[in-house]
Amino acid sequence: MAISISLVLLLVVLAVIFLRNGGLKLSHAVVCVLLGFFLAGSSMAPTIADGISTTAGLVSSVRP
Repeated sequence: MAISISLVLLLVVLAVIFLRNGGLKLSHAVVCVLLGFFLAGSSMAPTIADGISTTAGLVSSVRP
């Protein structure tokens, strides 16, 4: 578990650096995909899913 959390944090840092530098390359996209897979398998996945679901519900209830 400690290794996967460390790997997730490393991938988050790399993804932020890649996005700040601009120009998403193939290697950057691979890092982002790996980040997604590791986040989905972590203990944070249910919290992330709940947050996305709540945000989507809030946005869909807003009337223009």
